[in-house]
Amino acid sequence: MDNLSHAQRQRLAFIDFSLQYFGQVSRQDLISKFATGLAAATRDFQSYKTLAPNNMRLVHQTKSYHRLPEFKALFTHEPGAILHGLAKGFGDGLSQPVKPSGICIDAIQLIHPDTNIIAALMRAIQAKQALAVEYVSMSSGCKCREIVPHALVNNGQRWHVRAFDRANKVFTDFVVTRIKTAVGSDTSVKYLETEVHDKYWQLELSLVLIPHPSLVHPEAIELDYQMVNKSLTLTCRAALAGYLLRQWSVDCSAKHQISSGVCQLALANHQVLTQIEHLAIVPGANG
Repeated sequence: MDNLSHAQRQRLAFIDFSLQYFGQVSRQDLISKFATGLAAATRDFQSYKTLAPNNMRLVHQTKSYHRLPEFKALFTHEPGAILHGLAKGFGDGLSQPVKPSGICIDAIQLIHPDTNIIAALMRAIQAKQALAVEYVSMSSGCKCREIVPHALVNNGQRWHVRAFDRANKVFTDFVVTRIKTAVGSDTSVKYLETEVHDKYWQLELSLVLIPHPSLVHPEAIELDYQMVNKSLTLTCRAALAGYLLRQWSVDCSAKHQISSGVCQLALANHQVLTQIEHLAIVPGANG
């Protein structure tokens, strides 16, 4: 690959990325991404096939190249850049880590999951397939489970996958870093296991946040959160609202009795808590 131009490497990396994380890629995908012609796209796929003959095969019914089980990535994809790209709806394959600045310091980053696990989850989500996973939980240790994933989520502390848990017959969250292995399951996905039946995922809530009533100078918090009329209204899925309220340390007790030293925000529409999943992690929800 050393003889390839940067533009060629970009296009081949895009093919590599798409096969790894979406399971398939077409010439039209390449044309749309890079505004190249059909003949040039065909040459790029031929070049990729020469470099990695066991990575893909053409499926004429879909007019796409599909990932083969013996796939081995040609390019190294950095986990943070991959997840950022997937979350933003793009990925060019050339995911290089960003050199940190010495004068602009960001928060400590999440511990990123293994890229092979991310890829397996993304392919299953894209293809609407089930996965057999080895999962280590805090309560029951390592167990084999079958899940039907439909979304990857950063909850502010770590990445989790939203999925239907076949053992318990519920939609729930699995911490991605606790998944040791993930392989495709041959069993078909039932309609009741799909995203449309995930009640808490489909339900969108409005969270009305205000400065904590105990603050002497609430205007500081109004400025921090760009509040309008002394409040901020956020729309959030019911499945994710608990994580947001915990991450932002929002006092959700009925009379906002948590001290301002712990919470600088308070939830104004307390009644919304009856519709939130993961209520146990919400500050003051039971108070």
